[in-house]
Amino acid sequence: MNAQEWNPGQLLEISGYFWKTCTLHAGVKLDIFTAIGKEHKTAGDIAQKLEVDERGTAMLLNALAAMNLLVKTDGRYANTRSGEELLSKASPKYIGYMIMHQHHLVESWALLDQAVKTGKSVRTSPSSEDEERRESFLMGMFNLAMGIAPGLALQIDLSDRRHLLDLGGGPGTYAIHFCMENPQLRAAVFDLPTTRPFAEKTIDKFGLSDQIKFTDGNYLEEDIKGKYDVAWLSNILHGEGPGDCQKIIWKTVSALEPGGMIMIHEFILDNTMDGPLFPALFSLNMLLGTSYGQAYSEKQLADMLSEAGVREIRRIPFQGPNDSGIITGII
Repeated sequence: MNAQEWNPGQLLEISGYFWKTCTLHAGVKLDIFTAIGKEHKTAGDIAQKLEVDERGTAMLLNALAAMNLLVKTDGRYANTRSGEELLSKASPKYIGYMIMHQHHLVESWALLDQAVKTGKSVRTSPSSEDEERRESFLMGMFNLAMGIAPGLALQIDLSDRRHLLDLGGGPGTYAIHFCMENPQLRAAVFDLPTTRPFAEKTIDKFGLSDQIKFTDGNYLEEDIKGKYDVAWLSNILHGEGPGDCQKIIWKTVSALEPGGMIMIHEFILDNTMDGPLFPALFSLNMLLGTSYGQAYSEKQLADMLSEAGVREIRRIPFQGPNDSGIITGII
C-alpha cells in the first residue's frame, strides 16, 4: 500500500473536524431534527419548542444548514431527507442513539495522550454509568446492528440449527433477525441484568418473545447455562484482553453440542495490525475505555478458536461497516 502524502491543509482539516462532529452531536442531543419534523420553522419557533436560547439556536441551525443536514428558505428551516430519515426520532431509521454514544466518548478521546502514557483507561463502562448513557450505548448497538443483521441473516444458513446463543447480545438484534429468517430457531440472549429491559422491549417489538428469551449473566465470571448448536459472539471480544477472550471462547465451546457452530463478529485487523484504519482506531477506543481490550487480527482470533478445539475455521465472505468481519468454526 502506498503511503499517503499529507499537506498542511489536509492535516488542519482533520485537526479541526471535531467542529463538525460537535455541531452534529448538539443537533441530535437537542433533538433539533425531531422538533422540525416535516415542517418549515423559524429559529424562534424551534427555540421556543425546545426551551433554549434563540440566538444560539439560530447559529446552530445555520451551521447544520451549511452541513446540508437542514435547508434554510426565507428564514425558515426544514429537514433534508437525510435529516428526517436518520436524525428524527419519528423515523424508524433513526441513528441518533449511536451518535449520542459517540458523543459520550468525546471527552475520553481528548485524553488519548494520557491513556497512551499510562497504558490505562480514562473512562468508565457504559453499563456502570447513568441511564441515559446506558440507553445510548445499547440502542446505539441496536442502530448499528439493524444496518447489518437483516442482510446477514439471509447470508448465513442456519436452517439446520435449533438453539442459538447470542452471547453479550445487548438488545438482541442479531438473535431477532436470525430467528425471523429461521422460524425453527430458538434463541437465548445472554447479557448483564442491566441490559434486560432494553432487550425485552426490543424483542417484544418484533413479536418474538416466545422465540427469544433473555438470560442474566456475566460471561467472564459465570458459566454459560444450557446447550446450544450455534453461538454468535458479536463485538464482545474487543472489550477484553487475550486471556479473557480465550476464556470466553472456551466457555462458549463448552456450551455447544458436538457439531455446533461458533461465529465471531469483530472489527478485524490485518495480521500486521496496522490496518484497516477503523479497526486500528477502534483499538485506541478500547485503550481509552477498557483495562486490556483491543481489536484483534484474523490470525489472533483463529488461533484462539483453534486453542479451544474448534475446527474448520474460516472467514466468511462478509465485510460489514468499518471493516467488521466474521470468522466461523465447528466443534
